[in-house]
Amino acid sequence: MRNVGGFMAQKKLTRAIIAHLRLGEQDCEWLHSDNNTWAQLSAEDTDVELFLRGISWNTTKGPRTLIYNVTVPLVGNNVDLCLFNCSASDYSGKIVRQPGAYVALGELKGGIDPAGADEHWKTAHTALNRINVAFKTKKLEPHTFFIGAAIEAKMASEIWKMLKQGKLENAANLTDEMQIASVTSWLCGL
Repeated sequence: MRNVGGFMAQKKLTRAIIAHLRLGEQDCEWLHSDNNTWAQLSAEDTDVELFLRGISWNTTKGPRTLIYNVTVPLVGNNVDLCLFNCSASDYSGKIVRQPGAYVALGELKGGIDPAGADEHWKTAHTALNRINVAFKTKKLEPHTFFIGAAIEAKMASEIWKMLKQGKLENAANLTDEMQIASVTSWLCGL
């Protein structure tokens, strides 16, 4: 069931990103998870999030490519969301090995059981710390963020503290539409 929660969270976030890009009239490409090929996202994108592994668009700061579930060599672990400073055509395993190509890294936890929320946060918190420590060894500080479906009061307090300290740059509750719109706008504008 844990994988179902993660899949649903990824699907919801993907829909929010696509909606944000569409509202901004931005063209984007998507990476098909089955055949690992990029295609232009058409106006008829029904159920594209079921097969989407990544999405790419342009910003005023340059091209951006967001990939789900990347094993980051510098960190030595899987990271749920990685935003790269590259176009879809430039994305490759070579980019993944370049620490300077990472714009942002984030954790996405889709479990909705309040009883398990603390465990999801502990896992995400550890992963985010690992990311910060690893990139500091290269004197790099990519943006970090957390999105969770179940956020309890104690977690919220810890997340807020990390945000104030600058150890985390953004966070959102996946079940709060305004927070998802805010984090999506931030992510698409990096």
